[in-house]
Amino acid sequence: MTISATEAIQQFHSPLSRPDFLNRATNAIATGQTLPQLLLSACAERADEVVLHSLGRDFRYRELDADSAALAAFLRHRLNLIPGARVALMVPNLLQFPVAALGVMRADLVLVPVNPLYTARELAHQLKDSGAEVLIVLEQFAAVVEQALPGTAVRHVILTQVGDMLPWPKSMVVNFMLRYVKKMVPAHGLRDALNWPAVLAAGRSLPRVDAKAQPTAIVQLQYTGGTTGLSKGAALSHQALMANVAGIEQWLGTCLKPGQDTGLIALPLYHIAAFSNFLYGVSHGIRGILIVNARDIPALVDAYAQHRPAVFTGVNTLYDAVLNHPKFASLDHSGLKLSVQGGTALRRRTAEQWQQVTGCRVAEMYGLSETCGGITANRWDADNPVGTIGQPLVGVQVCLFDEQGQPVAAGDSGELCVRGAPMLLEYWGHPDETRKAFFHGGWFRTGDIAKQDAQGYLFLLDRRKDMILVSGFNVFPNEIEDTVALHPGVLEAAAIAVPDDKTGEAVKLFVVRRDPALTEDTLRAHCRAQLTGYKQPRWIEFRDSLPKSAVGKVLRRELRNPAG
Repeated sequence: MTISATEAIQQFHSPLSRPDFLNRATNAIATGQTLPQLLLSACAERADEVVLHSLGRDFRYRELDADSAALAAFLRHRLNLIPGARVALMVPNLLQFPVAALGVMRADLVLVPVNPLYTARELAHQLKDSGAEVLIVLEQFAAVVEQALPGTAVRHVILTQVGDMLPWPKSMVVNFMLRYVKKMVPAHGLRDALNWPAVLAAGRSLPRVDAKAQPTAIVQLQYTGGTTGLSKGAALSHQALMANVAGIEQWLGTCLKPGQDTGLIALPLYHIAAFSNFLYGVSHGIRGILIVNARDIPALVDAYAQHRPAVFTGVNTLYDAVLNHPKFASLDHSGLKLSVQGGTALRRRTAEQWQQVTGCRVAEMYGLSETCGGITANRWDADNPVGTIGQPLVGVQVCLFDEQGQPVAAGDSGELCVRGAPMLLEYWGHPDETRKAFFHGGWFRTGDIAKQDAQGYLFLLDRRKDMILVSGFNVFPNEIEDTVALHPGVLEAAAIAVPDDKTGEAVKLFVVRRDPALTEDTLRAHCRAQLTGYKQPRWIEFRDSLPKSAVGKVLRRELRNPAG
């Protein structure tokens, strides 16, 4: 079904006349390394440099090496996990996440990142589906874990607290305040759970574990967002994740300076976009600033002001929220070199406003959990056509297909299909879903409708399942939303299909006002001036907010089915 490993990574094997630090992942793939070997080589070379900053603590590469080694030893020797066993990680952007992720990987186990905001039902599904035997979780979510555990394969729970990775006595103060003053740790009955500091302490006295997995082995189960149905685990290999890092390093070139530049990590690390950026940052010496809660916009803006990052990454809604903060425009933006947006369509108005305020253009990327993160990207060093998601990264092939699996004619729209090195091996435990996800020749079906211009730039029109069919005409919600968002009185917009007796389907528009005085008549006049007749919204509903996923994607599914 899929192309061979040799065929998939051949684009990374040709010698490149660039400094080695720009080709770290490229060279690691060529020499048969695994992902933890790539990261640990960076730990050895940059031992005394700061790799991450969290809650006031500078965390160095040698500490990442030592702590992850202790966890790996505990998991293998004390918990007796065998290579390939799954370990779930339910932690927000704290130092525990990168330590646990690297510890799991270097123990030849399989990492299963989990959204900490999952309900018991959602968590139970992911634990059962993955067969995870160990769950590492922030204690704030232990009550949810307790409800979700029955019927799962989880044998051990490791609890950690927010302050566990901070120096004494700050760690004690933070944990005391959260538990007893702010009452943020609900009561739970996980009496047999293990304690994170005790686990690391015990692991330091155990024999060191060396990674022995093959590059083609599964290292991570990245669960899809579930915005269009029940989430599935995309099985990602060492080789695939490293290929994604290699594609990013070829795209960025000399944009960022190892050992000097800093990036804000605001998107949650359990999400593939943030995780792939984290892997690039660690392996290339870009210091990461962990933002625990990206919804706390004042704290995020304060972190931006303090650290003056070279890199800012987010989804469109996060860019809008930061731009709307009264303090942001007056900050020092002189260090900002790279602004990346992905996960949702980039709104033209947002991109223009960001560049006007910061002086830095927004480079849009496109990717999926199944592709280990970004696989297409715009130029970061030059202007791009309006509305494009860019061109394929090195190691990625793209083709547009019709419903029968045949390539469409040049200039026509079709389903965006991709193949290459950064690609899932399978949907874990779902062979039928895996088969349906591919066309012949190993082309993975993204489910997104796109077109491509003569220069190779791709334009994402919409998700195949979200497309609206009005009297036989295709209407793409992204186009409607982008057009409506151009009105200065609109903060957010979402468009869905609703049944219609005359046209089959019609457009319903949901709008969050920026200007409380905005009326339906004003908005309809704007739409009439910008959109042809069959694209006009039949219904307009104003709301205080729109349902979103944890990373800011508007959940059209919930707008179509508000009862669930």
